[in-house]
Amino acid sequence: MLNGPEQIKPTNQKPMRLRNEIAKESFLRRMRRQRLKYITILPSLVTIINGACGFAAISFASQGAESATGQFSYHRLTLPYFALSGYMILMSMVADMLDGRLARMSQSTSSFGGQLDSLCDIISFGVAPAFLMLKILEHKIGTLEINPVLVSFLERFFWLAAAVYISCAAIRLARFNVENEEDESAHMNFVGLPTPAAAGVIVSLVIFHQETVPDILTNPGRDWSTGGVVNFLLDDLLLYLLPILAVGLSVLMVSRIRYAHVINQYIRGKKPFAHLIRAIVFFGLIIWQRQFAFILIFCGFAASGFLRWLYYSIIRKNQPITGESTTALE
Repeated sequence: MLNGPEQIKPTNQKPMRLRNEIAKESFLRRMRRQRLKYITILPSLVTIINGACGFAAISFASQGAESATGQFSYHRLTLPYFALSGYMILMSMVADMLDGRLARMSQSTSSFGGQLDSLCDIISFGVAPAFLMLKILEHKIGTLEINPVLVSFLERFFWLAAAVYISCAAIRLARFNVENEEDESAHMNFVGLPTPAAAGVIVSLVIFHQETVPDILTNPGRDWSTGGVVNFLLDDLLLYLLPILAVGLSVLMVSRIRYAHVINQYIRGKKPFAHLIRAIVFFGLIIWQRQFAFILIFCGFAASGFLRWLYYSIIRKNQPITGESTTALE
């Protein structure tokens, strides 16, 4: 029996339906605040061109594997499909250099531009060179009369090397997005081999194999042009080294080895006179023999960071300290 009226305790809990509506409205407000309203047209358009060139490279590589002649002709332009695929990847590199430069010149850098750039880069410098390598190798072993078991093993190895390359390129780009600083003055070095440089190594070898090697092997002025060791080294071994190089490039992309930012270190701003001489030599080499120049530039750049790391971390580290240096340390 109650001695007085029942005391009802006040509660602050709202009905479940009301709480759900409040949470939904709060979520919609956040989405409206995060909705992208304005973008910079010119840098974004150049970035899209980057991805479109990468897609074109994939298309030309596929046609090169299926075409009987393997030649692309348009008016006076005649190129092997595989070489044309490589040139499209090089055009993607030009667009990749321009979009960031245009965004910084117009002071319109944004997170949207960075994400769009990485999505196009994985197409042009990840999928396209791996697909090009895979198709040219499949086309090559398709012309050879070898054991079907060996063919199956080689195809799986080629596919695995391409998959490793694509995976490491994606990891490299994702890590760059997380660790990247918007201040361009901080971009004096890259941590790990940049994806355009890795793609350039594969592309330069493919272009050299498709354009220069046939002219060397069919030159009637050379006694060894009909075959032999030189034929094997230039025609066969050059292609079969591609998957091994792809795996090595994959390791360099995800490594912590530092590579120089060529534009910021050697071109942008006031530089020593010797840098101008080097630039003239490189441009002259490209005009004189572009296929050989591409190999020299991209393979040299990929090897430069690794050799510098090897020298400072292993060779120089193990050198004994001389008496003069010990005195200086003391």
